[in-house]
Amino acid sequence: MRLGLIGNGAIAQTLLSGLAAEGAPGFASIVCLARAENQSRAAALIESHAGLTANRQVVTTIEAFIASGISLAVECAGQPALREFGERILAAGIDLVPASIGAFADDALHDRLVRVAETSGARLILPAGAVGGLDILGAAKLSGIQSLLYTSRKPPVAWRGTAAEQLIDLGKLTQETVFYEGTARAAARDYPKNANVAAAVALAGLGFDRTQVRLIADPFAERNVHEISLQSSCANMTMRIEGLASAQNPQTSLTTGFSIARVVLNQIVHEVI
Repeated sequence: MRLGLIGNGAIAQTLLSGLAAEGAPGFASIVCLARAENQSRAAALIESHAGLTANRQVVTTIEAFIASGISLAVECAGQPALREFGERILAAGIDLVPASIGAFADDALHDRLVRVAETSGARLILPAGAVGGLDILGAAKLSGIQSLLYTSRKPPVAWRGTAAEQLIDLGKLTQETVFYEGTARAAARDYPKNANVAAAVALAGLGFDRTQVRLIADPFAERNVHEISLQSSCANMTMRIEGLASAQNPQTSLTTGFSIARVVLNQIVHEVI
């Protein structure tokens, strides 16, 4: 596999660490697309995982990224990067794994990328990210889902830099506070750095407009907690996942990078798990 990475932050770091820990088969090459000001940081990242491949490269333009001959691209840089580069990558016939699936709350973007993938023959592969149980949601969708609620409970620090700061005083909370209740679509739009799990749940289940979301800032929460409550014609389910936050970015669950590493490994060994 010729692996391409877009971004060089917490998710990319965990992804490469997961591949190295698994003893992944050697890659033909690893190419990282980074902004010019982040070029040295990106180089340090891939050099720190030199055991994965002898061919390592950092590029700063999408043209060079595509021309490098990558066969699978992984977006780890946020929704703007997916919007900027996703269509061109798929149009070039390159399979794409987007971490920022919250961007698909924009129907126009979703439909455009799917249409381009269908035309070029490339695959758009959506990872589960920080949550599990999506296989059950997919089965329940076929039987009929009556209700689907996703709740995200995180420490106040994980909500800094988001719209939550305009609604509550994150530094003075003494009890858990629900600051958002609404649809997955609005959650993905208003909290783009925290809504990828909500988007994954919505895409697997009732869609963005019928999946309900609650966002909670909890001063007693030690981890990022994801809860799914499902009622359907084939099964009812309540699931709770307590994920460690990334040491590099408290807004990112550590599970996300490892989930994407699993997706990459599946493409190498053709597993169906």
